[in-house]
Amino acid sequence: MPDIILHHYDLSPFFEKIRLALGYKGLAWTSVVVDAVPPRPALDALTGGYRRVPVLQMGADICCHTEVIFRALERVEPTPTLYPAGEGIAKALSLGWNRATWKPAIGVLVTHIGEHLPEEYLRDRKEHYLGYDISRDAMAPMLPAHLQQMSAQIDWLASMLRQNGDDLTGPALGAADLTCHHSIRLLRANAGAEAIDAQLHIAPEVVAWMDRIAAIGHGTKTDMTPGDAVALAKAATPADPGLGDNDPSGLSLRTTVSVTPNDNARVPVTGTLVGADAQEVVIAVENAEAGKLHVHFPRAGFDTLAADTTARTAA
Repeated sequence: MPDIILHHYDLSPFFEKIRLALGYKGLAWTSVVVDAVPPRPALDALTGGYRRVPVLQMGADICCHTEVIFRALERVEPTPTLYPAGEGIAKALSLGWNRATWKPAIGVLVTHIGEHLPEEYLRDRKEHYLGYDISRDAMAPMLPAHLQQMSAQIDWLASMLRQNGDDLTGPALGAADLTCHHSIRLLRANAGAEAIDAQLHIAPEVVAWMDRIAAIGHGTKTDMTPGDAVALAKAATPADPGLGDNDPSGLSLRTTVSVTPNDNARVPVTGTLVGADAQEVVIAVENAEAGKLHVHFPRAGFDTLAADTTARTAA
């Protein structure tokens, strides 16, 4: 099994989600810390310019976005599975949760710690990542709405736990639990659990569920520099994607395509299509720094288009 390398920065709630998955599966992994604000030249060489983190690296295979990272971890270590009730409900819940809670969670967070966020970070998120201002002054007028949205979503979690027991989808912990945990954990870890539990009226069963997930731990970690990770990729050979030629939109292998998030940080990554199915797309990217790579993306939440289509759309 190739080394599992996770490129991340500590404040990212999505990083917490993945390292809990590594802990749940009992996997050893290597940490490569990146800056919270680009430029990240080593990571850009590995991903072809994808700007979101975390990113999972296994040799010359690079997995972008937590959903495709989960899929990769399932291939590496199937037991215990992250999908005890099947992939469908977990992935649908995860996509909906992330998109519905991200902005209100940040709105609540900056009420508590906004003065500690560097100006460089705020400017980057406004101009290049989210497209709106997340400073405390900018977010403050919408705090009542943000509290309402977070409280409504968390109350749904309480309802699921009352129905299903210790885990959201039953019969065991899975990807849905780790996803829904991460944004609440972001608030409780940085603003204080007692304050957030009271402000959002978090039910006791949700608090107990949060504690159970936190107790999983993060597996066994070692450290690596970004330069060493790039050198490792260059010395490796990408694995056969094993997905075949099954693009649901009819794209053929060896087509030059761009893959772009369709929510925020809409920076396209361009490469040659080398594998596709309904859930995942893999493109080949090559550069002098990292050599030939296979970069993996999920289908849901991303647009994969032939490069000439992208050019016409941009024009």
